[in-house]
Amino acid sequence: MKTWLITGCSSGFGQRLALASAQRGDRVIATARNVRSIGAMAEPFGGRMITLPLDVTDAAAAKAAVAKAVETFGGFDVLVNNAGYALFGAIEEGMPEEYRPMFDVTSSV
Repeated sequence: MKTWLITGCSSGFGQRLALASAQRGDRVIATARNVRSIGAMAEPFGGRMITLPLDVTDAAAAKAAVAKAVETFGGFDVLVNNAGYALFGAIEEGMPEEYRPMFDVTSSV
């Protein structure tokens, strides 16, 4: 049994990976900026899946999520940093304040 910490679980690949991992019997820490959007996802898996709020641009939130993962499961084996930000359209049509957040996601954890 592996323990996964997966960011960006509110939709798409992150959500599907979190569900598939839990369905195969692994433990999952599923995160999203808005934890209400993923809260019900953990219900079918009892204590094997927890959901946590996490904005990956917030170092304090990342540290808190890791601390909760360690507290709950003793750590984790797999980290999937799936969280992302997208701007649709040609880059030359965007303003710096629109596209800059895609490049500013860093971690000091």
